[in-house]
Amino acid sequence: MKRLTITLLCLFAAGVAAAQELDTVIPVSKMFLDMITITGTRTPKTLDNTPVVTRIITAEDIQKIDATTIKDVLVEEIPGIEFSYSMNQQVSMRMQGLGGMSVLFLVDGERMAGETLDNIDFQRLDMENIERIEIVKGAASALYGSNSVGAVVNIITKNQKEPWTLRLGSRLGSAYGEQRHCGTFGLHRGRFANSLDVQNSSQQSYRVYDKDHSDSTLVYGAHQWNLKDKLVFQIADGHQLIGRAGYYFHERNTSDYQRDRARDFSGGLRYVGTLSENDNLDVAYNGDRYDKSDYYTATGYDILDYKNMQHSLRALYNHTFSDYLTLTAGGDAMYDYLMTYQFADGESHDQYTADLFVQADWSFANHWNIVAGLREDYFSRYGWELSPKVAAMYKLNDVKLRGSYSKGFRAPTLKEMYMDFNMANVFNIYGNENLKSENTNSFSLSAEYVKNYYCFTLTGFYNILDDEITTIWDPTLGNGRGGMKYMNVEGTDLASLDATLMARYPCGINAKVSYAFFHEFTRNGAPNTSDSRPHTLTAQVDYLKAWRNYQLNVVLGGRFLSRATFYTIASSGEGVYDTYEQTTSQGYTMWKLSLIQKFYDAITLTLTVDNLFDYRPDHYQYNSPFTVGRTYKVGASVDVDKLVNRIRKKNSK
Repeated sequence: MKRLTITLLCLFAAGVAAAQELDTVIPVSKMFLDMITITGTRTPKTLDNTPVVTRIITAEDIQKIDATTIKDVLVEEIPGIEFSYSMNQQVSMRMQGLGGMSVLFLVDGERMAGETLDNIDFQRLDMENIERIEIVKGAASALYGSNSVGAVVNIITKNQKEPWTLRLGSRLGSAYGEQRHCGTFGLHRGRFANSLDVQNSSQQSYRVYDKDHSDSTLVYGAHQWNLKDKLVFQIADGHQLIGRAGYYFHERNTSDYQRDRARDFSGGLRYVGTLSENDNLDVAYNGDRYDKSDYYTATGYDILDYKNMQHSLRALYNHTFSDYLTLTAGGDAMYDYLMTYQFADGESHDQYTADLFVQADWSFANHWNIVAGLREDYFSRYGWELSPKVAAMYKLNDVKLRGSYSKGFRAPTLKEMYMDFNMANVFNIYGNENLKSENTNSFSLSAEYVKNYYCFTLTGFYNILDDEITTIWDPTLGNGRGGMKYMNVEGTDLASLDATLMARYPCGINAKVSYAFFHEFTRNGAPNTSDSRPHTLTAQVDYLKAWRNYQLNVVLGGRFLSRATFYTIASSGEGVYDTYEQTTSQGYTMWKLSLIQKFYDAITLTLTVDNLFDYRPDHYQYNSPFTVGRTYKVGASVDVDKLVNRIRKKNSK
């Protein structure tokens, strides 16, 4: 601690020395309302003019958080989302009563292959070279099909605009060898623009202890690589070809003799063209292969036991009839292949899906905007799904009122239909080829007030969930021993309330507080099984001050999660899982303090104190924060291109 304090004071002194003259005050944007968003309507609209409630997390926000993956961003920016551990310390996500498979994650509008215990591999989603993240809560199947039941999270990457850029960065943490190294190289020449991003991160295995030091849990160490390349070719004015390629490798130290490995290979080609003043076309192909394997250190054998491949083709056409009416039509086709150790005898299964959708975006009377859409999906394994939606916005001076209805669905996965997996010789989990899709009717109502430096948004959601897909104990399975089987159950009603207050002052002080409330209404006297916490809150306040050659940003952020009481399935004896028992999740609060300094607009130094108040849980649960207490991180990055250009400019004088 003493060494870190001395380092911090030295860096601050260096920054003050570099500050030669006071700059003018940085202008305050009007709460980012002029930013372009595409996720809620699949057409470019300013945030101020979209009838679909959309939360945007900017590159500036990500830098303040000093995030490595999407998990780091969401837990600090969005209340109601919680990450925890599932079996064998696989990362799991819950969002206000819905699991990870009910939240659709996209990268530049494209789906991701692979799942790990009903969630995607969140480690794949690193935050290098991200322009913004758009989050739309509520069902969005009318635009995106299956899985978009509770929300859509669209990660949008940057396009290379400068002649060349080179950014190098590293971060070291005090907790068990934590480190991250990254680099971004961009080049723009004539019609070509390319951006290459590389990130490597690692941490050793470590043991966490509860408050009394009486209980401990071993957290597996891991290391990973993420490589992404994005190439843009300007065919002609208004016509672009965009190529993407990616590689991901992750290795987890599960034991002294075995490592869990995951790899992903992805690539795609996209055409974006302006056909006329009123017509636009977007056509894309995307391929993604996600593998998991067991690596044995003694023999060097690397045994593949999971492979998911997806090939998708999509097209989107927009026609603008006038300034008041835009028609959008499109379709998708996808081939999905899965081989997994959870199928009997190393089997594999596949399916084809296809869809068509249409949407009208109508503005009138200078106050109203209405978006209505309809989509039909076909799944070769079980049939058709129809998804309608309608959203409306009314604007009056500084107030906006938004309301929407949409239907969402989650199609049963290949795993859920064909699984035959032995759970540690206790029982088997069986798939069900007769599963129906999980459906929700989602309603939302929102009010937004924007005035000067303030923005306040209040949104209520109500989801009627039917035919929920879950596992049920069936005593007739396993030759009379019983087992778990995927089934459709009645479902529940989920109600939630989100409130966000943002303030940005010309003096450089910014503040943001978001609160989420959740409640599950069960049916027919069924027990409450949702472990989503009823109250969650995220808060951030920062101070930004800029001089000619020095910029200082002090950021304090935290999150609060309340206790949750719910029921879990339990055994009544002799391995028969046919009853429920009540359990409680501990509530907690954690804070983080960061000091971000920028020198000559090219060198950034970040010092962070995480878990500022040294929180440790009373005892560890699957959804406890696995923390060793207060930790410290030091990071540095250099924009080499800006440094070189500055030196050249100085020498030319």
